[in-house]
Amino acid sequence: MNKINKVLIANRGEIALRILRACKELSIKTVAVYSTADKDLKHVRLADEAVCIGPHPSADSYLNIPALISAAEVTHADAIHPGYGFLSESADFAQRVEESGFIFIGPRAENIRVMGDKVAAIEAMQSSGVPCVPGSDGGLGTDDKQNIATANKIGFPIIIKASGGGGGRGMQVVEKESDLLAAIELAKTEGQSFFGNPEVYMEKFLTTPRHVEIQILADEHGNVVHLGERDCSMQRRHQKVVEEAPAPGVTPELRHKIGSVCTDACKAINYRGAGTFEFLFENNAFYFIEMNTRVQVEHPVTEMITGVDIVREQILIADGQKLSLTQEAVKIKGFSIECRINAEDPNNFMPSPGKITQFHAAGGLGVRVDSHVYNGYSVPPHYDSMIGKLITFADTRLGAIIKMQNALDEMVIDGIKTNIPLQARIMADETFRKGGMNIHYLEKMLGESH
Repeated sequence: MNKINKVLIANRGEIALRILRACKELSIKTVAVYSTADKDLKHVRLADEAVCIGPHPSADSYLNIPALISAAEVTHADAIHPGYGFLSESADFAQRVEESGFIFIGPRAENIRVMGDKVAAIEAMQSSGVPCVPGSDGGLGTDDKQNIATANKIGFPIIIKASGGGGGRGMQVVEKESDLLAAIELAKTEGQSFFGNPEVYMEKFLTTPRHVEIQILADEHGNVVHLGERDCSMQRRHQKVVEEAPAPGVTPELRHKIGSVCTDACKAINYRGAGTFEFLFENNAFYFIEMNTRVQVEHPVTEMITGVDIVREQILIADGQKLSLTQEAVKIKGFSIECRINAEDPNNFMPSPGKITQFHAAGGLGVRVDSHVYNGYSVPPHYDSMIGKLITFADTRLGAIIKMQNALDEMVIDGIKTNIPLQARIMADETFRKGGMNIHYLEKMLGESH
C-alpha cells in the first residue's frame, strides 16, 4: 500500500466486519468505532483499535461527523471507509474527511452531491447518453397548467418523486389528471419533511418493471470496468429482500451494451470508486433511476460470479492504485443468489431484537454467510433489522436456488424471530423459480397491494 496503512471503519454490523476482513487481507490496520449499544459487535473485538463514539442514537454516534473525525485523529488513521447506509452517501461527510487530511474510501464529494440529487443525476446521465425514464427532465415549477401538460405529454400513469428522496419516501403514483396537483403538493411536503428539499420531478410510471442494476469500478487514472448486472426485483415496500446475479433474460449482448454506457458515463463525470447504476428494466429496455455512490448490500452476488473482491478494489482505488483488472478480464461464471436475513417477524415484519441463544451458520461448497452475529449476541433495537446475508453460488440458477433452500434449512438462529421462513417460501415459489419477476411480484405473493 502507498498511502493507506490504517482504516477507520465508520459503520457497524456485517458490512463493518466485511471491510475489516478486506483490510486484514491487505495487511492494513483497522479502527472500529461503536456506539454504547454496540460494544459487543464482532468487528469491535477483532479490530486493532476500537473507539466508542457516543450513545446508541445514530445521530449521536454513527451520524456524528465530529466524533468520527476525532476518532480518526486520535488513532492516527489514514482513511475512513463509510460502508453503506449512515454517512456513506453524504457529500458533506466525504468533504469533511478529505479536508481533515484523511482519505475517503469512496467517490469525490462532488460526485456524491450530484448523484444524491435525483434531478441533477438524471440530467447528468442524459447528457452522458444513459437511457432514462421519460419524464419532466428536471424539477417541476409552480405553473399548474404546465405541469398538467407535461403529465399528459408523458402519459398516465405517472409518478411524482422527491428530488432528494430514497427508500420509497416522497413518491406519489398518479393514475389520472384530476389527482395530479394534489399529488405534487403531497410529494413536495414529504420531500421537505424527510429530506429538507421540496423539489419534485415527474416520470412515466412503468407498470411491470424489473429492478436491474450495473456494478462499476473506476480508478482515478481513467480506468473503468463494469462487473455485469444484478436483479433486485424481489422487493417489499421498496426494500430489497432477495438479489441475484446475473439477471434472468439479460443477454451478453445487452449486458455489454448497457455496461458500456455506464462505464462511458463514469468517464464523463470523472467518477472514482465503486458505484451502482440502478435501472428499471421493462421490455428489454433499461431506464436509469439513480446511482448509488457506495458499496451495495448485495455486492456479494457480483463477487461470486466474477471473482472480484469489490471492497478490496475500493480500498486500492482510494490508495491511488490502478484497477487490478481490465474489462476483457471480467468473466461472468455461474449464478449467485443472496437472501437478506432480518431480525423480524416473518408474518408481520415487525423488528425482533433480543438475545440470540443459539446460532449455527449454513455451510458447504458454494455457500457464503456474511454476518456479525454469534451465540449470545444481543440484537439491539436501535438500528436496521438486517443481521446477515446468506449467499449461494452454483453453475445454474436452479442449482443456486436449491443450494439456498438447503442453506436456509441448515441456518439456526434461536432466541429471536427472523425472516428465514419467508425466504424459504420465496425459494419454493414456482414463479420465482422461473425468474424475471417484476418489482411488484413479492407484495402480490404476500397478498399486499403495491
